[in-house]
Amino acid sequence: MNPLTQFKRILILPILFGLTLVALVAPASATLPPGNTVQQWNKIAEDTVVGSGAFQGEGYIYMAYTSAAVYDAAVAIQGGFEPYGPPITAPPGASVDCAVIEAAYRTLVNYFPSQAGTLGALYAEALSNFGGCTGDGGAGTLVGQTAATNIIALRTGDGRMTPIGVTSSFPTLPPGPGVWRLTPPFAPPQTPWVGNVRRFILQSMDQFLPDPPPSLQSDDWVDAFDQTKAYGALTGSLRSDEQTFIAKFWSANVIRQYNRVGRDIADTRGLSLLDTARLAAMINVIAADSMMSMHHAKYHYLFWRPVTAINGSLDATAVTNDGFGPVPGYDDGNPATVEQAGWRPLLTTPNHPEYPSAHSTLTSAMAEVFRTFLGTSHIDLDIHGFDPSGPSGNLNAVRHFDMPNDLRQEVMNARIWAGLHYHFSCVAGVVLGRQVANFDLRHAFQPLSHRR
Repeated sequence: MNPLTQFKRILILPILFGLTLVALVAPASATLPPGNTVQQWNKIAEDTVVGSGAFQGEGYIYMAYTSAAVYDAAVAIQGGFEPYGPPITAPPGASVDCAVIEAAYRTLVNYFPSQAGTLGALYAEALSNFGGCTGDGGAGTLVGQTAATNIIALRTGDGRMTPIGVTSSFPTLPPGPGVWRLTPPFAPPQTPWVGNVRRFILQSMDQFLPDPPPSLQSDDWVDAFDQTKAYGALTGSLRSDEQTFIAKFWSANVIRQYNRVGRDIADTRGLSLLDTARLAAMINVIAADSMMSMHHAKYHYLFWRPVTAINGSLDATAVTNDGFGPVPGYDDGNPATVEQAGWRPLLTTPNHPEYPSAHSTLTSAMAEVFRTFLGTSHIDLDIHGFDPSGPSGNLNAVRHFDMPNDLRQEVMNARIWAGLHYHFSCVAGVVLGRQVANFDLRHAFQPLSHRR
């Protein structure tokens, strides 16, 4: 039997980027989040998606659905930009707020029917702020319904799998040195199907497929192995206290991190409703394409994680009888690397292959989104992340980034200091994320004056 067959359609533990997702507890009564209508429903979408237990790559697909519908609704009424989906002709006098509310609500309740009660209460409160959205004769509501219907139709049959967090089969490589296998705590392979979902803007999921990882006999491999071994260990690491803090800071949920950045930009820059909708769509649609491209590459190359390689053939506890190789594991066959039995990373290794780095891919794409939207390389952004002294899942710590490459470099370092990645994997992720973002930004969300 294929060793992965046993994992098909199994719900898997919510481990991604070393973070266990915490289910959202629905409020006893509806209370809209702060901000304009787009900010409110962006936060509602975020809470709904994260609360569902969706993995962060999987979750961005749902965030993209909602953000695209909201963007199309706003564009239909206020104009100025190319819609993502089919153009919508808005009736005269249509309320953009009512269109945004309707588009977000109808999209979310379609994909998360189990949350209809919570979403319905928020919807009712939102409508009450605009007189039930009847002042325009229901024109805004009609635009929002149309935008949601269009996105749902466009994405029907796109390869998204249900229920949330389900795994799938995927092509395997013959077991051997360098080949990925399950890592402690040995959760099944995380959502391989994400890498084969129909892209949002890209031409194909392998459009920017990175070059293969380096040979296990190369100097690049030895240098990366030694660096992660020395700086990424749970105990006995060369990391400074600050580096440990930074590694843990970037264990936060990235759906929450980058959508919060979008809402913060809307606040600090005083964005209009349309610009807020455009930024949210850019964040989530481009994040989805970058995460899907990254997943495609990960399951294409199936490269092994540091915890597997560094323990190698010395430690039976670093591997399990998963059908991917012997217990203990493989030696890399390179005399210049020294295995270390019992080596563990600072953060729990996510249950998907190594190459390229997911966080480096996503963050690089987001850095390009912020640079493009703001029209400057001086992005001057505060980003919220995990504070190890606070409760689980918090975003209480804040770090400031002046330039896009400052953000990229810190995340690359953080993943090495966390013991999750090699340097070359982080570099490949940064390149992939920038390529995906640049392509998507040239082909979507453009002003009408810049038609292709």
